[in-house]
Amino acid sequence: MASVPPARHLLRAKDLADARYFEPLTVADLADAAGLSRAHFSERFRRAFGESPHAYLLTRRLERAAALLRTTDRSVADICVGVGLQSIGSFTTSFTRMFGMSPTAYRAAFPPASVYARIPGCVLRIYGRPKHRTFREDGAAAPDLA
Repeated sequence: MASVPPARHLLRAKDLADARYFEPLTVADLADAAGLSRAHFSERFRRAFGESPHAYLLTRRLERAAALLRTTDRSVADICVGVGLQSIGSFTTSFTRMFGMSPTAYRAAFPPASVYARIPGCVLRIYGRPKHRTFREDGAAAPDLA
């Protein structure tokens, strides 16, 4: 059986970081996914992708946090924890360094999340119907034709 090139192992670790960024992943977890020692993995990852595994994972988390800030009304603390970070102070500092403004200022720069809310068509039809309908659907008794 032919061995898999090391780059494939690195992609496996990168895919793990992309898929499970919200979990408390460590560089050791990514190294295990790649089947390499932690030190060797960090050096190979940096050479292959141009940044450390920790920086890559933090970038994924901050990108997801930015998307949540733009499209939801969740609190900054809830978003911080939801993307796998534990310190709001570190989150705010890292977010400001990456995006040039605090998470609160970033959210304020976009339309409110209610703009993105979608109401199902069936709900719109129910509430969009006239209150007093014809054809005796409003409960009026039909006249006796006998």
